[in-house]
Amino acid sequence: MRAIVQTSYGGPEVLGLTEDLPTPEPGPGEIRIRVRAAGVNPTDWKHRAAPLFVDRLPLVLGWDVAGIVDKIGYGVTILDEGDEVFGMLPYPHGVGAYAEYVLAPARSMVRKPENVDFVHAAALPLASLTAWQALNDTARVTVGQRVLVQGAAGGVGHLAVQIASRLGAKVVGTASEKDLDHVRSLGAADALDYHTTDIHAAVREADAALVPFAGETRLDSLSTVREGGTFVTLLRTEPGSDEERIADEHGIRYKTLLVESDHAGMQVIADMARSGALRASIHDALPLCQAAEAHRLGEAGHISGKLVLVV
Repeated sequence: MRAIVQTSYGGPEVLGLTEDLPTPEPGPGEIRIRVRAAGVNPTDWKHRAAPLFVDRLPLVLGWDVAGIVDKIGYGVTILDEGDEVFGMLPYPHGVGAYAEYVLAPARSMVRKPENVDFVHAAALPLASLTAWQALNDTARVTVGQRVLVQGAAGGVGHLAVQIASRLGAKVVGTASEKDLDHVRSLGAADALDYHTTDIHAAVREADAALVPFAGETRLDSLSTVREGGTFVTLLRTEPGSDEERIADEHGIRYKTLLVESDHAGMQVIADMARSGALRASIHDALPLCQAAEAHRLGEAGHISGKLVLVV
């Protein structure tokens, strides 16, 4: 089968197309998916550059997948051959979506809504699950609360705005000036230019904040959250950091989220996508053989929405 394989760590140039990998056979509880599209996420190029959570070579990257169930393993009852499905391979060790076929635990996938094409479906799982687990499971956002989403036009951010709005929150999203109207169209009550806005003055007493950045942005964002509120970061924080100290001093719940496989969460995402309440913005969709170019685009930054590989 065709797949994008890396045999060393490094830049995008380490990603190469091979056409002779064996087609995998599903084991108990597994399904084999004929991949139609694979989402590309920042964690993909981080794992390409250096061993992070997955330390093995050769490596086929990718966690987001949309495709057709090609074969089912022993004991699978919730899906059938021929079903169109999408989901996230178990993060971080269940990697392998940049391929013609991939194995997945049956309960990591759900049926793809009929009104969502494979490209848009493949863009949803990892980023949407991250946003759902941050806002619903961790921050426990409820109707009427105020939520700050930093990077609201980005991969996680633009989905988080939609999910928080669906939960009934008043969302304040930050983005570059060119993306502010787009952020408002996603459901944000207010959109702020992060290049020119003093976040300290503009946002006060937020009930929750989702911040997919580190450094000064993460530190500054803490001042926006009220005592008893929840601050969710998506990047590792060193023990005893200024962020943790400040959060503790001000009575803020400070949580670092690593996305997990979540069948129930994926079903919620599928239902929201089916109803039109959740839709991925596609920055670009490229053929599988251009995986290296997709990584170059992503690492260069300034991506609005998601990148997807079409298999």
